[in-house]
Amino acid sequence: MISDFVEAKPFPKDMAGRMAATIRRLHGLPHFTRPKIGNYLTAMDRLVRRFQAAKTLPESATGEIFRRYDELVRVYPLNEEEMVSSHNDLKPQNIRFDGEQVWLVDWESAFLNDEYVDLAIAANFFVKDEAGEEDYLRAYFGEPAGKYRQARFHLMRQALSMFYAALLLMEAARAGLSIDADMVTPGFREYHEELIADRIDMLKAEEKRRYGMIHLREAGRAMRAARFEEAVEEVRKK
Repeated sequence: MISDFVEAKPFPKDMAGRMAATIRRLHGLPHFTRPKIGNYLTAMDRLVRRFQAAKTLPESATGEIFRRYDELVRVYPLNEEEMVSSHNDLKPQNIRFDGEQVWLVDWESAFLNDEYVDLAIAANFFVKDEAGEEDYLRAYFGEPAGKYRQARFHLMRQALSMFYAALLLMEAARAGLSIDADMVTPGFREYHEELIADRIDMLKAEEKRRYGMIHLREAGRAMRAARFEEAVEEVRKK
């Protein structure tokens, strides 16, 4: 509990490492006692399937993405005994840095979850490239992550991108906006820098549509790359 005002300072350049250490402390807490919601990956998958069934975008634009997503869902482990106390919404607006310490706020979505969920959400904002990813995971695990943990992390990032794409694009469609597979969007990293700077109003339907499409394209890009197939095989053989 924060019992005093936290004067927020700009995030430092080493924010990825600081977030890894903070998430490690969080996940080491005794298990939260609030009711379980079931397996989070299963819950995310139900929403992705609703998006798929709604045919918000044509099959020509999403068919390959969903086929590769099917591979991910088939191999990703659903181990209740691995669940840890998790925040589940580590966007910049829920993070404060006072010049020395990272504070996490807004615990409305906190419950027991797969450890890779918090890691993947924070990585979208603070991990810039694969080299930074390796350092980030090493800071969290306290040792080199190794192929299997790197693979789990990579797959969770794509699962979350599919979840966010489904959630945001369906919300935009319900608001009456058309969803165009060819719409022009900023790049994944560029848009997240704008989110970190708090220059985007995510309550606007237009921004939900834009961010949803950015996540869908990022998932598609990543799942078409060789690394995705390697990650699927690494997790499959465990």
